[in-house]
Amino acid sequence: MKVPVTLRGRLFALLAGLGAVTAVAVAGATYVSVRAEADELFDYQLRQTALSLRDQGRIAGDEAAALADPSFDYVVQIWSLQGLELYSSRPQGMTEPLPARAVLGFSNLHLGGQDWRVFSAATPLRVVQVAQPLAVRQRLAAVAALRSIVPVAVALPLVAAAIWWLIGVSIAPLARVVRAAQAGDANAMNALPTEGLPGEVAPLVEAFNGLLGRLSTAFEAQRSFVADAAHELRTPLTALKLQLGLLRDAPPGPEQDAAIARLRGGIDRAVHLVEQLLALARAEPGAAAASQTLDLAEIARQAVADVQPLADKAGVALQLSAPRPLPLEGDLQALRSAVRNLVDNAVKYGAHAVQVEVLREASGAAVLRVDDDGPGIPPALRERAFDRFQRGDGHDAPGSGLGLAIVQAAARQQGARVSLDTAPAGGLRAEIRWPAPGREAATG
Repeated sequence: MKVPVTLRGRLFALLAGLGAVTAVAVAGATYVSVRAEADELFDYQLRQTALSLRDQGRIAGDEAAALADPSFDYVVQIWSLQGLELYSSRPQGMTEPLPARAVLGFSNLHLGGQDWRVFSAATPLRVVQVAQPLAVRQRLAAVAALRSIVPVAVALPLVAAAIWWLIGVSIAPLARVVRAAQAGDANAMNALPTEGLPGEVAPLVEAFNGLLGRLSTAFEAQRSFVADAAHELRTPLTALKLQLGLLRDAPPGPEQDAAIARLRGGIDRAVHLVEQLLALARAEPGAAAASQTLDLAEIARQAVADVQPLADKAGVALQLSAPRPLPLEGDLQALRSAVRNLVDNAVKYGAHAVQVEVLREASGAAVLRVDDDGPGIPPALRERAFDRFQRGDGHDAPGSGLGLAIVQAAARQQGARVSLDTAPAGGLRAEIRWPAPGREAATG
């Protein structure tokens, strides 16, 4: 099983790697710099020793003893101008003296199988040479350089530990978010904490909280819908059960025929309610919608044709104005259901005439408008008319109270807006408006 890389581990690896590279670079630069400074210091000591001996008339006994100490790394030799050796502190292992002919100032010599750094100074009577093995100089310089980088080596693990702790402190708010998400059950829709989150993560958590809020609203709407549907279905199912009992007990003849007619009517109402519930479920936000190019005028003609028998039976004049095709993108079943519900409601609640109109405005917006001359809906109650199972007061027309809810849900699913207004004839105007191409629809 592959272990996922944590954000803390990833940041620590990156920062630790960067710190290690930086420490190596700093240590290397320090090492080179200290060695160079040590070489300069050793050259300075060579020069000062030579100059101090040049200015002396003779070498005192104690000074000569110090120069002859085997542990003394320097070799001091004094020559006369005629090439005679006046003094030599030649250490053990040195097989031959420094050359009598010297280059004044600094020079490098290969003598006795090893390299030497030499400084020579002259006076009118003598030449003073002070030399030091390059190997000794390099060893001392390396030791000094290594000592200079010891603090860097000691500080590196301490800095790594501090980085690990600081990263942990920085991502602690993320850990709180994780614990809050893990603590919730399947029905928990509480917002996750956003206090102290980094600016790069806070928008993600806030967007997730927004999603949780929308899901909570949708779940609450679904629970309410299920409760309302169960309540609405209970009544017709109970009525069907009673009518079935009456049919069983009715003797053959007109009484039984009436019971059968009542049972058939109850079944039709139950079927209609179930169809309305399914149509509303298909039009709910988040339901799969097969978008395709449709002709709104043709959909309106089909809806008018479906409702025409009901209009003829009720004595309602049903007219359609759709002079030309009006193409738009949408879901065929949802739009058919929405348009038919609008026309069906207008016929049921309209007094004498219903006018259906399909047009495209100069702005490019597509509009489906249904006007009737019925009693309409008071402005104060129009917003509530879109609620599920909401029926108009004072009307005995059969219905489930889902028509306008289906229309509004289908309109939102198609990116359109539905509105209610007063028709020119004094009844109700129901209108679905699709925005012009390239414009965003307002929420209806």
